[in-house]
Amino acid sequence: MSENSETTQAHLADVLSRLGAAAKATGRDPESVRLVAVSKTFGPEAVAPVLDAGHRIFGENRVQEARAKWPSLRDRWPGIELHLIGALQSNKARDAVELFDAIHSIDRARIAEAVAQEMARQGRRLQLFIQVNTGEEPQKAGVNPGEAGALLRTCREGLGLDIAGLMCIPPHDEEPAVHFAFWPSWRASWAFTP
Repeated sequence: MSENSETTQAHLADVLSRLGAAAKATGRDPESVRLVAVSKTFGPEAVAPVLDAGHRIFGENRVQEARAKWPSLRDRWPGIELHLIGALQSNKARDAVELFDAIHSIDRARIAEAVAQEMARQGRRLQLFIQVNTGEEPQKAGVNPGEAGALLRTCREGLGLDIAGLMCIPPHDEEPAVHFAFWPSWRASWAFTP
């Protein structure tokens, strides 16, 4: 094993250990928490050591970047799970559904419709998340919290989509706990499974 691979493996083990400790501290089973390693802007040569270390779940921000990077990596390392964590344009829905296993950025009905049509056309079922702009920041994508319930109903009842949960990024300069305090009641009322 190369020094770079050994270092990467040690870093990954450290991150997973800290993640497990944080899960236990909040009363969660560490096995119920999954790490999505964000590989956006990193080329295949930077991702390969992480794959060699055994990690298989990655997040990408752009459909085009992922299309250029991941097909060859998937050929070399089986079992890769790829998540789109960036904004999705409806004209990229075909490529996104073809390439990704999960989309975290369903933030309006038009995107949900395009994804639903492509999943039906391609015969694929992806894990889907509604992106909520918890701080209602104008520079961020995501549905406002007050409109999230309506979008969820449109996705589930109108389009027949299985929505796994919410993807939220609170404002950088605010206490995150305030933005996630609503989560237990939403999960219960919206039938999300952890």
